[in-house]
Amino acid sequence: MADDPRAVDHLRDVATLLEALPYIREFHGKTVVIKYGGAAMADPTLEEEFARDVVLLKYVGMNPVVVHGGGPEITTYMERLDLPVRFVGGLRVSDAETVEVAKMVLVGKVNKDIVLRLGRHGQPAVGLCGDDGLLFRATRQAAPGGEDIGFVGRIERVDVEVVNHVAQDYIPVVASVGADRDGHSYNINADEAAGAVAGALGAYKIMFLTDVPGWLRDPGDPSSVISQSSAEEVSRALPGVDGGMRPKLKACVDAIHAGVSFAHIVDGRVPHSLLLELFTDAGQGTKIGGGP
Repeated sequence: MADDPRAVDHLRDVATLLEALPYIREFHGKTVVIKYGGAAMADPTLEEEFARDVVLLKYVGMNPVVVHGGGPEITTYMERLDLPVRFVGGLRVSDAETVEVAKMVLVGKVNKDIVLRLGRHGQPAVGLCGDDGLLFRATRQAAPGGEDIGFVGRIERVDVEVVNHVAQDYIPVVASVGADRDGHSYNINADEAAGAVAGALGAYKIMFLTDVPGWLRDPGDPSSVISQSSAEEVSRALPGVDGGMRPKLKACVDAIHAGVSFAHIVDGRVPHSLLLELFTDAGQGTKIGGGP
């Protein structure tokens, strides 16, 4: 029996479950906000695995809240419509037509695809955007260098009662668009939206799925992952960070300053990266905490 390879595999499975047990116990009843984007949204296999992972979190007693972007799909539709695509400081330059396309793609397509996928894997979900129940109150913002980037919004307020009400029975899935007091729609960076939601909810953790192994000391070297850092260290480093990692790190810092215990940046290209980071000793990616 000891030489039976099936027994060895079963014992390995049991060991994995036992390794996860203390984490499941620690996280039971806790809220985790997951920013879903990048390659994890572009590969059909990864899409299915992400849905299963989120459903598993719900089944083991956690309260997952998904906040998503959909940048590649927005870009695809903009290119089909011959609209210019430009980014400044990791933020999409957004005129009125861009916001209209973003809203149609994020709310009408991407959000509903995620909701249906979660439901198919065993947990009902409800799709939201910043307009629903006045979830987000936004205001216009400029790029980090002060450049006008159009109808790009910064979230002034999150009405957590909307999310909490939905989360009692469903997995909330939030698209990153919103409006200001006058009803003008804005494209909101999904990293910033996730950070704002996590901070307002007082989430225990926020997880960012991205297209790199984590925060890299050298952006050209995938092996230079900074495995652990503090919000203070990230704040000091931010002026030297550009591209898509900048809004992620800024959102991590803002969320921790708002009371979130930990922020994680993980590689969404790795199957089950969410579970690996949450429930194994090794983990992966970058973990950011509030300590020195």
